[in-house]
Amino acid sequence: MMDGMASEQTRTTMPRTTPDPTATTTPSLPPAPAEGEPPSRVAPRAWTTRLLLVGIVLAALNLRPAITSLGALLEEVRDGLGMSGSVAGLLTSVPPLCFAAFGVMAPRLARRFGPGAVVCAGMAAIATGLLVRPYLAGAAGFLAATALALMGIAVSNVLMPVIVKRHFPDRVGSMTGLYSMALALGTSAAAAVTVPMTEALGGSWRTGLAVWAALAAAAVLPWLPLVRERRTEAGDAATPAKRSDGTTAAADARHGHAHTHAREGRSSSAALRITRSRTAWALAVFFGLQATAAYITMGWMPQIFRDAGVSASTAGVLLAVTMAMGVPLAFVIPRVAARLPHQGPIVVALGACGLVGYAGLYLAPAAGAWVWAVLLGIANCAFPLALTMVGMRARTGAGVAQLSAFAQSTGYLISIPGPLLVGVLYQHSGGWHLPLVLMAALMIPQTVVGVLAGRDRTVEDEATR
Repeated sequence: MMDGMASEQTRTTMPRTTPDPTATTTPSLPPAPAEGEPPSRVAPRAWTTRLLLVGIVLAALNLRPAITSLGALLEEVRDGLGMSGSVAGLLTSVPPLCFAAFGVMAPRLARRFGPGAVVCAGMAAIATGLLVRPYLAGAAGFLAATALALMGIAVSNVLMPVIVKRHFPDRVGSMTGLYSMALALGTSAAAAVTVPMTEALGGSWRTGLAVWAALAAAAVLPWLPLVRERRTEAGDAATPAKRSDGTTAAADARHGHAHTHAREGRSSSAALRITRSRTAWALAVFFGLQATAAYITMGWMPQIFRDAGVSASTAGVLLAVTMAMGVPLAFVIPRVAARLPHQGPIVVALGACGLVGYAGLYLAPAAGAWVWAVLLGIANCAFPLALTMVGMRARTGAGVAQLSAFAQSTGYLISIPGPLLVGVLYQHSGGWHLPLVLMAALMIPQTVVGVLAGRDRTVEDEATR
């Protein structure tokens, strides 16, 4: 798989992924050492790259178990904490609320402490929140600890595209695919094994939820050496970069060239107003509507099947099937999308699968359960597609950071009412027909704005026009 990523063709993405000439970061994948350069100077960078790959995969594995493990045991949690349907709907709305509130802080934190340090702290927050939330008294304590874990997920959500763009600028599609595949694997694994693991550990839903803290604790380890990343970058920035002829940028500065170029780069970055970009808004709405569908699915799909007569363990496996569809597709779709000038056809195909899946749940939820689970799993792959478009709709790392924070924070704000409204409709209508009609209806505007977001243009061009 690594060989495949190394050979990825970038003819359509390179114009948008050209590194910022004023950037001060050092690429994680350095070129071959210059003649006479000791190999020992290159080896640490290669080791850091491998560690970064492990860290990205482990972090991605932890970005959804906090949510899907709860969805598999939602009925037991509701009974144990005395939650009504509306309060349970609020619980399923907490993830997008936290992602919107905390995700917007990620770029500022990354500038101050470095992306590696922020992701490391995020993994620690996930581990702490998952460990303590089942054992705090009442629904309020459960919600507070859940919010702590989701805060860690939120900042990592935003910074993953930034880390990929910074360290793998010529392999955005492949690395986004690897990250998305690991995310889908963690999502599906939590949905599939939470119920049987809970039974094997004595049947307590508290233990079944708390055990996922171990995976998050393991994800902290590879990021610890990367905590020093920001300090290293600052040191690199302070040192004049030598060229192959032994001169430095200071030589050009005597003639004014380097300083003029740097000022132009900084002015361009400062002039970027992301809210002026129609593509940024389209991508934010697309992200919000796909997140609405995803969190409704993760929070309520097991209950839909259980109310249709499916057993709790089978309902968990069906959710796992839905999430598992993202494992292969989350790797394939970003690679295909990165080669297309317009991602609209992929958006339309995913939307069609979602509409058919919701129609099936409406008409025959138990009889065609496996088919509907597969179709909705395909539709949920709008998430890795959205992440890929974030990396393609901006030319520079700074642009990706701004676009990622804006699209995800705004998108998650848009998605907050969806799961809550589903819970209210479910409680007051006594069934799933009205919620499913709502879910299908939202798929139409999702497809429209996704086609708009997939057009071949960059936010820098639109925001500074």
